[in-house]
Amino acid sequence: MQSKATTVEQYLSELPEDRRAAISAVRKVILGNLDSGFEEGMQYGMIGYYVPHSIYPAGYHCDPKQPLPFACLASQKNYMSLYAMSLYGDATQEKLFKEEWAKTGKKLDMGKSCIRFRKLEDLALDVIGRAIGRVKTSKYIETIEALLQKSQSGAKKKAAASQKAVSKKPAKVAKKAAKKKR
Repeated sequence: MQSKATTVEQYLSELPEDRRAAISAVRKVILGNLDSGFEEGMQYGMIGYYVPHSIYPAGYHCDPKQPLPFACLASQKNYMSLYAMSLYGDATQEKLFKEEWAKTGKKLDMGKSCIRFRKLEDLALDVIGRAIGRVKTSKYIETIEALLQKSQSGAKKKAAASQKAVSKKPAKVAKKAAKKKR
């Protein structure tokens, strides 16, 4: 559920008390561990933590008008969620996060970057805090740029291979036609 709230305070005030308490607790952990280069605000109808345009003018590659997302915190219809993009984009960070979480004995309900929870007790807040704190703004930007470079390079290779296949097709057709004539 995307909120129409324009400020974090407004977003929190719209939540039922139990969810407000849980989201506020996770927010406190994030803010207590967040590198100073990141900012908090509303992004995509959720509480967002992002690299501002003043540090990374290119913004989010999917929508350059948006600052580069790092994490988001949201109250969804059936659960609450923490979107930790740094875990999705960095296999080392993700592995370390999952290993630390496993030691807590708590069940991890996680998609690619989405950690879903129904109540605060479902979370290993210390693990979340360490995961957030490990990622410095400059390192996050480097990781994102490397992923984009890899993605663009892969797309160029696919396009070249596709073009090569298309250019070979007429030659194959001509060969088949020549064989049929014999």
